[in-house]
Amino acid sequence: MDALRAGDGRTQAPAGRGRDRLEGVPVTGLYAGLCWLSMAITIALMAVGLYNAQLALSEKGFYGMAFLLALFATIAIQKNVRDGQPTGRRAPHEA
Repeated sequence: MDALRAGDGRTQAPAGRGRDRLEGVPVTGLYAGLCWLSMAITIALMAVGLYNAQLALSEKGFYGMAFLLALFATIAIQKNVRDGQPTGRRAPHEA
């Protein structure tokens, strides 16, 4: 494949390509679009809720940062779980 070798021994997807395509995992455009749409709606609703809340600015900042950290944590956990699963394929440099 055209994957690039990272310095730590893992392979990296070239810019503009998803890991799903490199590993042959079928993901439809509709599914990916719905994922992005749901994340955008969630962020927008959180922003509107914080804007309309009768809270001090420091409290709004606390809730906003807690939301962003929770969003980061869910993505990090998902990636770690996915990286720990066997793909059933050998890396290009091992072929």
